[in-house]
Amino acid sequence: MFTGIIKDVGRIAHVEDLGGGKRFTIQAEMAPQLRVDESVSINGACQTVVDVDADAQTFDVVSIEETLRKTTFSALREDDPVNLERAMRADSRLDGHFVQGHVDATGTVVSVEREDTDWLYRIRFDEQFAPYLIPVGSIAIDGISLTVARLEGNTLTVAIIPHTYENTNVPTWTEGAAVNLEFDMIGKYVVRALTQGRDDVDPTALARQWLEHAS
Repeated sequence: MFTGIIKDVGRIAHVEDLGGGKRFTIQAEMAPQLRVDESVSINGACQTVVDVDADAQTFDVVSIEETLRKTTFSALREDDPVNLERAMRADSRLDGHFVQGHVDATGTVVSVEREDTDWLYRIRFDEQFAPYLIPVGSIAIDGISLTVARLEGNTLTVAIIPHTYENTNVPTWTEGAAVNLEFDMIGKYVVRALTQGRDDVDPTALARQWLEHAS
């Protein structure tokens, strides 16, 4: 479990093709703190550390075919910047929102607008995921916990403050770039409960289930 608060921006030091999957070596300041079997969020995807070289400040992860299909990892190349976050501690403040590191899909940056104090990014996503989004709701984009500032059909807008812009991989989000999307976990469970066995949302489903259980 993660919070979507990026702690380090690493660089892809090496990519090894494993046939269907890939092994990534990532150079980062946090690398010496990691251990084998630890979970790390890389651009929003939860990956398992399989090797650590403290002297070189690198760690390795293996991304399987399913990860490559659902994320932007298949396009990662040497020297690309990646957002990094270690798994959250149970006794820590939750500064972002609950992020599982389970990427749902990729989105596409359709426009970037510079304002006086921020950047507005419009991102297009597959319309099947629209029920998981609400205006001013939470979303993780490349692992960053962000607020949906605007929602228009299958396009969402997020506002990026200077600190986030300067301390993440956001500068690489140019028009046409692909980004990893993870929709709010709580929202996904609610939608699942309301739509189970139906083609549309039943707003009474949860109440009826509770009443049936109580009786």
